[in-house]
Amino acid sequence: MNKSRQLGQTDLYLSPLGLGTWQYSTKNSSGTSMWGNTETETVYEIIKHSLQNGMNWIDTAEIYGNGTSETFIGEVTQRLQREEALATNPFIASKWFPLARSASSITKTIDDRLEYLQIPTIDLYQIHQPTSRSSLRKQIEAMVSLAEQHKVKQIGVSNFSAKQMVKAHHLLQEYGMTLASNQVKYNLLHRSPEKNGTLEAAKELGITIIAYSPLQQGLLTGRFHEQPESLSKVSRFRKLQSNLTTKTLQRTEPLYQELKRLSLNYGMTISQISLNWLINAQGDTVLAIPGASKIQQAQDNVEALNFDLSNSDIERLNRISAGL
Repeated sequence: MNKSRQLGQTDLYLSPLGLGTWQYSTKNSSGTSMWGNTETETVYEIIKHSLQNGMNWIDTAEIYGNGTSETFIGEVTQRLQREEALATNPFIASKWFPLARSASSITKTIDDRLEYLQIPTIDLYQIHQPTSRSSLRKQIEAMVSLAEQHKVKQIGVSNFSAKQMVKAHHLLQEYGMTLASNQVKYNLLHRSPEKNGTLEAAKELGITIIAYSPLQQGLLTGRFHEQPESLSKVSRFRKLQSNLTTKTLQRTEPLYQELKRLSLNYGMTISQISLNWLINAQGDTVLAIPGASKIQQAQDNVEALNFDLSNSDIERLNRISAGL
């Protein structure tokens, strides 16, 4: 079974799976967003179920609806506290969006983050991309100042290369801190972190890898292999993000067949097998943040915490997916 894991070298212990919330970027189904639309009550049920059944943290970002996702989370967690529905409050991770912005906006916008999330401190605050107009040193200095003000507890990055991640870690060490995490795309069909040095460096330095898009936009659920006609209903943005095409389905058929075989052997769904591989194939180094826009998806996600793939099955998935 999957117990909570230490986040990097920090004093935070997180469940191997957290709830990803990019879907919660608009407040009603008639709204439009490149990220996603989910009804308020549905979000409440998803977060409640996730936190009551094994997850203890939520990941969000400033750019997800320009604070809409954070507002959703703040409202729902406050409601759950009023209802005394949770034994403990969840850990919250959010991200500062650096594109075309300088490091000064890190300190200027933090109070908005805290207001939307309705919390005094963000447990893990991440630099969303290595795209700021300011130097990395300036960004780290601003993040450290937030930690000194107790507005954030730990500092992470996202979409950083191995070299950038190592540099961020060493800069934080100058202030007596360490880099908690690097959030990158990682799944059975996107294993770049294993090849580009990111995972190796993370293990050497004690940095946690947080895997986003752990189900490759639904491709690792088996849904599209079983119902290829459903590809026509997928947004252009999602198709581009994960190359959701008929050719991709054909190319990944061997992996789908193996996932299907394992799902029958373990009595689990294909998505649960995919998630379990991700959080176990690299020891305790990798956490993952599957999203959910339906309560059934949330139920499916948390069940992935309740079993362990055997080492031989992990190795078989490694071999099959490596050639795709």
